[in-house]
Amino acid sequence: MTFPHLPHSCRTLGVAAAAFAGLLLLAGTGCSDQKAAAPAVPVVDVVTALQKDVPIYMEWIGSLEGNVNAVIRPQVTGYLIKQSYREGDLVKQGQPLFEIDPRTFEAAVEEAKGVRAQQAARYETTRANLARIKPLAALNAVSQKDLDDATGADLSAKAALEAADASLKTAKLNLGFTRISSPVTGIAGIAKAQIGDLLSPSMPTELTTVSTVDPIKVYFNISEREYLKVATAAIARGSKNEDVPLELFLVDGSLYPRPGKFYLLNRQVDPTTGTFKAAALFANPDNLLRPGQYGKVRATMSVDKGALLVPQRAVTEIQGKYLLAVVGADNKVDVRPVTVGERIGSDWIISKGLQPGETVVAEGTQKVRTGLTVTPRPFVPEAPAAGTPAAPADKPAPQPADKPAAASKG
Repeated sequence: MTFPHLPHSCRTLGVAAAAFAGLLLLAGTGCSDQKAAAPAVPVVDVVTALQKDVPIYMEWIGSLEGNVNAVIRPQVTGYLIKQSYREGDLVKQGQPLFEIDPRTFEAAVEEAKGVRAQQAARYETTRANLARIKPLAALNAVSQKDLDDATGADLSAKAALEAADASLKTAKLNLGFTRISSPVTGIAGIAKAQIGDLLSPSMPTELTTVSTVDPIKVYFNISEREYLKVATAAIARGSKNEDVPLELFLVDGSLYPRPGKFYLLNRQVDPTTGTFKAAALFANPDNLLRPGQYGKVRATMSVDKGALLVPQRAVTEIQGKYLLAVVGADNKVDVRPVTVGERIGSDWIISKGLQPGETVVAEGTQKVRTGLTVTPRPFVPEAPAAGTPAAPADKPAPQPADKPAAASKG
């Protein structure tokens, strides 16, 4: 169509507008012929709720100490001339460890013996004089003053003899201190003095330390809340804390093969940490455990019969409420509130809201909502990172000390 009465520029604009309108018409016709694409069905990883008996336990980080730590220090002044033990070895009670030059002390003993002999002779003389004067005094053959003088001299000589005896004992004792022996049977540490060093009781460091390690003591801190829970449970079952079985996990994740027992609880809460200091004893006949090591102390408190377990990652927490996405037989999702119990390694006990054998979404919970149809596939847990100690066999991974947890078989 042409418009001869219009200017050329207007005719050109009219042609362009008509062409653009035609393109819009064609585009609208093409879109109306296409159907809207259906949304894709999300794929989620699912797991079946596992039901089994689960021991409920508590865990604390512990440090190992010798049951007795005997600090060896010199008690006399002198030069160290001999070391009689091998550092790091087991030593017996009474076994010599060090020897200080005894010559000065041997001379002191001989001198004390001489002084005592003099005092003994003097005492014998005064006692004989008194024995002679007493009958004479009874006959008034000597004055009362002579009797008093003889009695005083006898008492003075006796006192001097007793002092000489004490000096001799002290000299012998000091001589004995030149031979330093172990007061206990245990592991002897590295010596902190060398041959030729001048030792004295006032020296700032000890010679060494001997620790008894069978049994060995494990110290750990227990919070007030945990203490109340443990004490209340013990009162309820009519037993003592000593009856609670204890296990020790070493730094490599291995379980120490011998069980332990509760030993002591400090009398008060440490105001700086808000915790009680407690200790347990573990038999250590092979001397495998040494002071200074660390480990986890686990106390089994009870057994949750028929507990339902799901992976912790399957549970969603929103404003203090816990939710699980349950997949039904028709692959439709039901997001429901649940009540959670203790954490067990990477799993969580579900106390209410879930039935045995139900399937829950373990991975992909952010993709689902109630009523949504999903494509389920089995959940495969991630392998532990390289260099991370695996949990002990038949035991869950360790939990934080503040949170009671549980151990499970399988």
